[in-house]
Order: sequence, then C-alpha cells, then structure tokens
Amino acid sequence: MTEQPTQQTADDTVTFEDLGLRPELLKALTSLGYEEPTPIQREAIGPLLTGADLLGQAATGTGKTAAFALPVLQRWAELGPDRESLDPVALVLVPTRELAVQVSEAFHRYGRDLGVRVLPIYGGQPIGRQLAALRRGVDVVVATPGRAIDHIGRGTLQLGDLRTVVLDEADEMLDMGFAEDIEAILQETPEQRQTVLFSATMPSRVDGLVQRYLRSAVRIQMGRASTPPGEAPKVRQSAYVVARSHKPAALGRILDVESPTAAIVFCRTREEVDQLTETMNGRGYRAEALHGGMSQEQRDRVMGRLRAGTADLLVATDVAARGLDIEQLTHVINYDVPSAPEAYVHRIGRVGRAGREGVAVTLAEPREHRMLKTIERVTKQRITMEKIPTVADLHARRLELTKSALHESLLEEDYEQFRVVVETLADEFDIVEVALAAVKLAHEAMGNAPDDEVIPDLSEAAERPDRKREPSRGGSRGPASGAVKLFVGLGRRNGVRPQDLVGAIAGESSLSGRDIGAIEIADRFSLVEVPAGAADEVIDALRSATIKGKRVTVRRDRDRAPRRERW
Repeated sequence: MTEQPTQQTADDTVTFEDLGLRPELLKALTSLGYEEPTPIQREAIGPLLTGADLLGQAATGTGKTAAFALPVLQRWAELGPDRESLDPVALVLVPTRELAVQVSEAFHRYGRDLGVRVLPIYGGQPIGRQLAALRRGVDVVVATPGRAIDHIGRGTLQLGDLRTVVLDEADEMLDMGFAEDIEAILQETPEQRQTVLFSATMPSRVDGLVQRYLRSAVRIQMGRASTPPGEAPKVRQSAYVVARSHKPAALGRILDVESPTAAIVFCRTREEVDQLTETMNGRGYRAEALHGGMSQEQRDRVMGRLRAGTADLLVATDVAARGLDIEQLTHVINYDVPSAPEAYVHRIGRVGRAGREGVAVTLAEPREHRMLKTIERVTKQRITMEKIPTVADLHARRLELTKSALHESLLEEDYEQFRVVVETLADEFDIVEVALAAVKLAHEAMGNAPDDEVIPDLSEAAERPDRKREPSRGGSRGPASGAVKLFVGLGRRNGVRPQDLVGAIAGESSLSGRDIGAIEIADRFSLVEVPAGAADEVIDALRSATIKGKRVTVRRDRDRAPRRERW
C-alpha cells in the first residue's frame, strides 16, 4: 500500500483546476463558494481520477464527500453520452439514511451541469419510488447496506457495470452490524472495480476489509485541520463536573449563558434522548429528539424544523446523528463523557467547520473525570474545566443580552412614534426613571427568570479523588447520628471496592465524597452510611445506575445486625 504525503507548504497552493477536474465541475464548485481544495481533497482526487484504490482515514468535517464524489462524476462523464446501460457505474455505501440523503445531494450539487442521475436508497422510504427510478436507469446509487442487499436480492439493483465502490464511514457501518451485508455486496461487484474506503478510525475489522478488497491502495491519513500557529482553536472545548441528578438544570444554565444558534446534545440511549427532550421542552427550550427508533418521516420533520430555525436544540444518539451537517450548528454538548476518544472527536467535528467557530461542552460526572484526561491526552487538545453558572451569572448574562438588544435597536429603529409617550411621562417622572422602567419591561420580555435550583460544585472533588473518606475497618455497627445505612446488593465477590461505592454515589447524587460515612463490604452485599435527608435521593439515583457494570438492589438497611457472609 502506498502512502501519500499530506503536507503542503504555503507556496504550494493547489487549486481545483490543478487537480484536472472538468469545466462543468469547476463551475459548480465556484458557484458553491469552494475556493481551494481541503487537504484530503488535494491528496485523494488525483489518485482517484486515475482509477486507483484508496484508503482514507479522515475525521468528520475534512471534506471527504467531495474528495470521492468529484472523481466519481468525472470518471462517469468520461464514458460519454452514448452509454446505453441503465445500471449504475458507482455505488456509495453509507451507514445511515441521513448520510445517504446528504451524499446524494452533494452529488447533485457537484454534477448539476453534467446531467448525472443519482438515487439514494434507504429504509423508511417507499420502495416503489426506488424501484421506478432503478427501472428508468441511474448512474450513481447512494445506499445503506441493508436496503442495497434488499434490491440486489430482488434483482432490481444490478452491479455488473460498476466502476467504483465507495465505503463511507466504514468503521460506523461495521459498528452497526453491517459487516456481512458489506461483504455480500462487494462479492456481487466486478473484480476490476475501483474500491474506495473512508474511515475515521482503523480497527482490525476495517483493516480486514482493506486486506480483502483493496488492491495496492493509496493510503491517506489526516485528522481535522490543525490550527495555524498563533491562532486560537476553532472549537472551544470545556467541561463541567456535575452530579447526574442535576444535569438537566446544569444543561439549561449552560445553554442560557452560551446562547447557541443551534446545538446538538448527545445522549447514550434512546430513552435518555426522549426523557431529556421532554425535560428541556418543559424548561422552555425548543428541543427535538432524534434516534433510531423514529420513522424516516419523523426524522425528516425534525431536521426540517432544525434547519428552518423553529427548533434550536437537537437531542440525539451518536448513530442517529452520524453524518449530519447542519450549517447553523454552533454548539455540541456531550450529556455524558463519550466512552472513547474517537467518539469525542466525531462529535465535536460537527462544529468549527469551514473556518466557523464552534463550542464543545461536556457534562462529566465526578467518576468520569479520568476519561476526560484520557481524551485530552489522545487528542492533544486542552479541555477547560469550568464551574456551573450560578443564578447570579444567569442574571448578569440576561442583563447583558438585554443591553445588547437595546443597543442594536437604538442603532437601527425609528422611535419617532413613541416620542409622545416619553415626553408625557417626563412631565411626571425623571427621564432616567422612565428609561429604567422601559429597560425593565424589555428585560422581562426576553424570558422567564432563571431557576434557583442549587447545583453543587463538584469540580474540586473531581480533581482530588484521592481525598475520599476511608471506609470503616471494624465490625458492623449502627449508623452515626443523623445518618442511615443503605443496603447495596453487590459485594466483594463482584469486585466492589469502597471507591466504587463512593464514586457511584457522588457521581449519581448531590452528595460529595465527604458526605459519605462508613462503608462495610461483605461477600454478597455492602452497607453504606449516608445523611438521612439524602437517603431517598441516593436510593433512586443508584437504582437507575450501574456499579461494576451491574444494576444493583438498593434499599434502607433493616433494623437488625446484618448477617455477615463467610469468607
């Protein structure tokens, strides 16, 4: 496999014309505002135009769609207008329906002066429409693997004339369980095809595909564009340490302070997406849910509202949001710390594109602090630890927004029709008092007062995990004054340690490590002292959490000496 250089000096500026693209493609790129190719476009377009296989390892936001779409269009155009076959010359496989639509739209934009026929095929769309288009003839098919297999099985998608196969987001397709479908599709394609594979990461399963289906491939590897020396990063990255029970309130305050144009909040599960969307709408935000349990019609409606500006907060799972490119997006928020640095890079790659500034915010529970440090080390980018905005911070921010709105209005509006009101009131009140009353009305019209929920500051505790209280080493005893004992149905046989219990309670409830009393760990259960007033909160929090990867039974300990397990 040959390695392509990825460095360009300032004097080696490459244009799209230098890459040998057709005039029709150059015209389309100019009209779309493309000035010069991105690094991956510079390195990929040339080899792809020659028909070489290519392996591209590139993160989200590097311009890889154009990197493979432009060569596919050029090679199709070289066949000439006399091509008689109705079957496609290129097949692009993508993991999600949203990405299929986006890639298809990109092909249409780039090839609009060439008359190329592009068809996206994916589940959730009426298959009759796809069948009719395939019968009429198509040049490029953009498909999810499952629907492609469906059409191949029906005999409605013929791959005998394929010149190019593109596997976009290959790692994501494999993670979603499409490995067998991809292998079956590739076995239906001509042996002499061009194969192009793009993947943000290169796990062994992707490498296996490369070894089996790519021949003498050019390899290109690059991450997100680096920041030029002396310039601030395009994506401002910060994190807040907050207990799970306070996360919705913390998210609301952060949104109030940040005032995003549009934001994606990433959650781990569909249930969490639905629950958080309902919570944020109840708090006055225009939130929309997006996850794999929704129909295509529902998903299309959500994206339409986001792009139209009637929604400003998208709450989504990773898979559902894969491949989304929302131009007005300014903020990405991790409601939980991603389980792997690669997932974090994928998520924040959706902002800070094309020179625009973006913000990435992570809400971390105290026990997730170590994962944040791992992400910093792997990405070589600093994540600034911030304190949750206080009620006073929100009041100050709202006053700042009121002042900005009034300043903008003073510069642009015509107030002559209101002069009589001010002059009449000035006869009775001081003019400053009149202005203050008007500002008060404008301020109150901008929104409700922020909530006064107390959100504990856990940032310092997270920075010093070694200062947690040591457990009691003595035998069973009654709880300390003002405390109750909780029974936790996991013990030494499950590998539970005192720090696991402290971390779980501090991470899932409003308690800090200092609030937790004596801990006794037996073979099959554990006993933990907590303040009596927080017992119900801790029980509810731990019942919805996991310790050592297991759901646990949690209840108040019965008023009797616990039976010690033998060991």
